[in-house]
Amino acid sequence: MKKIFLTLFLLTNTLVVFPQRIHNTYDEVLQKYVKDGLVNYAGLKKDARLQKYLDILSATDPDTLSSKSKKEAFWINAYNAFTLQVITANYPIQSINDLNKGGMIIAQLFGTTVWDKKFITINNKKYCLNDIEHEILRKKFKDPRIHFALVCGALSCPNLRSEAYTADNLDSLLTEQGKLFLNDPNKNRYNLKNKVAHLSRYFDWYKDDFGDSDEKILLFISGYLADSAVVKSIKSNPSAWNIKFIPYDWCLNVKGAKMTDKRCVFDLDSF
Repeated sequence: MKKIFLTLFLLTNTLVVFPQRIHNTYDEVLQKYVKDGLVNYAGLKKDARLQKYLDILSATDPDTLSSKSKKEAFWINAYNAFTLQVITANYPIQSINDLNKGGMIIAQLFGTTVWDKKFITINNKKYCLNDIEHEILRKKFKDPRIHFALVCGALSCPNLRSEAYTADNLDSLLTEQGKLFLNDPNKNRYNLKNKVAHLSRYFDWYKDDFGDSDEKILLFISGYLADSAVVKSIKSNPSAWNIKFIPYDWCLNVKGAKMTDKRCVFDLDSF
């Protein structure tokens, strides 16, 4: 019987992974190399466990996962983990934009950005990061909170968590991520006196996901804000508020990174 099972395993060339444990290895990696949302890429580059986790993802058919929340958690983790892979494979770099073929503007025009590269294999099918974000997560799950969970490797992204998303924690963590992101003054801030919301570019790039008007966007974010005076003002008269977008900081989300005169500089202390 053991020989039959081994033969079948080798023939199918498929990793056997219990669904409830699929993200355990990734959890270990995040706990070790992510602190306060920033990544120790130098250490992660040397750790084989990230590739082990990616192999598990590649061998999984997400359509066989038993619930919508399991599938959503799978694809969020996949996006973030493969982003970590492409950065570590090229580290050290100053920005993930360094990986765009032809520079940022040309790469966007010709579809040669790092997000367009089909370097991801899931269940024998090739994907790029844009496929996962736009064709799967945004289109199939229609949950605007995913934007608070997907991490593009830049300082202006939401913080990468030190834990994996699972079916059990998905809803609470997405809401918590929204609160952390929207109350981080480096990424979103609010001038109550002048009634100006200085928001992340996310609310410009993905405005259709949050509402089809400034008023709807403001009402959406008000559900995550800690400042009760700002919340009360927005809810009572959202049309009185104006939105301005904060420049996006593309410096790599590594400890010690900061933008100076549009250049990334690093003070890389050990974690």
